[in-house]
Amino acid sequence: MRMKLSKNKIALAVATAISTSVILMVPNVASAAKTPGKYVAGDVHNHSTCSDGSISMQKLVKKSTDRTDTPWGLDWFVQAGHGGNGNRNCTLIEDSTLATPAYSYDATNYPFNGSFVGTGTTGSIAAMGSGGPYTTWEQSGVTPKGLSSGTSPNKNMWRWQSMQEYQYPLIEYLNAYQNKPLFLGVESVVAGHEHASVSVITGQIPAALDTYTLPSSAGYTALGNGTMLAKWEYCFDRNDSDTSRGSVLNQWDCSVPGSLNASDVSWNSTAMKLVPASGTGTGTKGHNKTVEALKWMASYASNQSYYLPTHLERAGPFDANGNQGFNIEHLRNFNNAAPTVAFGFETQPGHGASANRGEYQVKRNTFSDTTTKVDSVGGTTYGGTGVYGAVVGGVWDALLGEGRNYWFFASSDWHNRGSFGPDDRRSTQDFYPGEYQRNYTMVRNGTDKLRPQTIVDGLRTGNNFASSGQLIDRMAFIACASYPGVAARTSSSVEALAVSAATNNTDIDVAGCATMGEKLKVRSGAEIVVSIVVRDPAGTNYSPYTFNNPALTQIGVSQPINRPVLDHIDMIRGLVTGYKTPGSSDYSGEWPRNTNWLHADGTTESLSVVPAGAKNTSAAVIKTFNGNGSSQWTAFVSPIDGTQFLKMTYRIPAVSASQYVRLRGSNLPASVPYETDANGNPLADVYTNASDTTMLRIPCTVTGSTQYDGCPSHLPTATSPSTGTANPIASQKAVAYDVAAWADLWFYSNPIYVEVAGGTVVAGVK
Repeated sequence: MRMKLSKNKIALAVATAISTSVILMVPNVASAAKTPGKYVAGDVHNHSTCSDGSISMQKLVKKSTDRTDTPWGLDWFVQAGHGGNGNRNCTLIEDSTLATPAYSYDATNYPFNGSFVGTGTTGSIAAMGSGGPYTTWEQSGVTPKGLSSGTSPNKNMWRWQSMQEYQYPLIEYLNAYQNKPLFLGVESVVAGHEHASVSVITGQIPAALDTYTLPSSAGYTALGNGTMLAKWEYCFDRNDSDTSRGSVLNQWDCSVPGSLNASDVSWNSTAMKLVPASGTGTGTKGHNKTVEALKWMASYASNQSYYLPTHLERAGPFDANGNQGFNIEHLRNFNNAAPTVAFGFETQPGHGASANRGEYQVKRNTFSDTTTKVDSVGGTTYGGTGVYGAVVGGVWDALLGEGRNYWFFASSDWHNRGSFGPDDRRSTQDFYPGEYQRNYTMVRNGTDKLRPQTIVDGLRTGNNFASSGQLIDRMAFIACASYPGVAARTSSSVEALAVSAATNNTDIDVAGCATMGEKLKVRSGAEIVVSIVVRDPAGTNYSPYTFNNPALTQIGVSQPINRPVLDHIDMIRGLVTGYKTPGSSDYSGEWPRNTNWLHADGTTESLSVVPAGAKNTSAAVIKTFNGNGSSQWTAFVSPIDGTQFLKMTYRIPAVSASQYVRLRGSNLPASVPYETDANGNPLADVYTNASDTTMLRIPCTVTGSTQYDGCPSHLPTATSPSTGTANPIASQKAVAYDVAAWADLWFYSNPIYVEVAGGTVVAGVK
């Protein structure tokens, strides 16, 4: 893995001396309570030619997990295309370099004669040439089952069939052949809403695969199966209108234990599933179906499944008469119905290099109850994160303020490179899984290999942090209770625990301490000692560009865009007041629409306009650490691998109420024009979204000899509006697309809860 150069001002020799003294203070904290584990990087949301992606499953796996041809090799990977249907045989490959004994390249029958060029997930998909993974199922001799749509030889195959009969056997084979932790998921098209990352791992990647002798010639028969995931997709995906019950082979019944099923007005007795009628009330009926989907998962795969609404702000707020976005009440309903399944969201979306970052945009959708278009919630992203997760005191803090297990995740949502081919390093649409965003998840596999079950278990715990642009790649975040007198803990002793955990890429297992996704039970009056250790990795990150970061150039800082430096870490605290009651006035709440939140000039309203149910006004930044001043972190060098880490500690005095703490950090300081406000909060990304060139505000002026050492040619030119104030950088090349993403990096941790005896019980976390 390539790493970037950290520029902290602490002398390395001094740092080494500090690190040695710290390491010697670490006590023996071995315990049998937790199975040992490591933080490992992965992605759950991406697309191949099985749905609307641009490359085969084999190429996507290679690009995402390889550590030679592409340097951003992930530790684990879930392949998850859209639910519904598609006509391409995604088991076929582009060229012989991707061939394996069981899945060879057939240049005679299915030659691939070109490369993919796409225009984004909302635009058309075109292949320059044909064949290979663009060969249709029927052209390759496969007959789609069920009530398939389309016209021969391009008829569509339902996703349930492609997953059950083709995608799962291929991912199982690649798992064994490459000895990599791969399994299958789906990006469900959600009834009543938009999309969610989903998997049901029951049957996938059985242990017997470890010793199975793989075939040496064409053809592979899977040992496990993806049948439970395929059934879930047939039963509950909005885009799956098949009524065949999975054909004669399956004859599925989608009944949910304890539910109305056949007595529900939406039940279709032919399909044996809920099929909500269109028209008035579509969204409400669809939402009810989605809650049934979660009840099904809780009944049949409570510890073998996950359900994460993805880019959940993108489609706008919920529409009772359509299929649009998610309001906070829907997230509460999901978590109430299946807390071990619906345990978080992807509020840091993929599509980070698109014209509208994350594909969030102003006036994106037309709703059934209005003649005007409705913005994505928040109008855009904020430092690449949706408004639900980016705004301190907003929707995520409201959920955490109830004491819920509801965690923050990121995803790539890979489809294509936009105006570039899949092997180009430039992008006007997507980044590959692991290239830009990644989840670092604590997976407790002990001495065993990484397996789907331990990975899903790790996601469920919330012991996960998400980082963009390799801003950090190691973190320990712990909180310990300290009491006056004999039970007092020193800051240095807690910091030593965090140092040991971070340098070993693990967490802690110490009585009276907790980490992300856990709760610390304390007596009233306890002091909470919070210690943070991160690694700001050395060397270059995965950006292909070498010129100075134009966002920082505005404030006189010269820093190569591919060598970002962590500027600061914010510690955010909020109070826990308990679960909201369904039906109460503060249970629901739609985020303000359009200019009621995002003004035409790119500024936003305050939380005062957000309904009570969608905010937690107790949440605030309580401490900011950086490399300078009174809140300075300390650099030290790991004696394990010689890399540099940063450590910092803060004491929260005399707690009397249940609460949580969480972290965020950035390469950008406060008050960077058009990027951060005076308090270091991310500003709306409209200033770098290429779809409206009148709003572009950050010039890119570096001239280079290549597309990489100077501002690349695909950056847009800023313009002035036809009326009103002229754009101050009109006629200049402006920061947008992938350059905007690489310039503006953030990480987010999940919270640590503190439950005070006699106070509010943090009911969602053990």
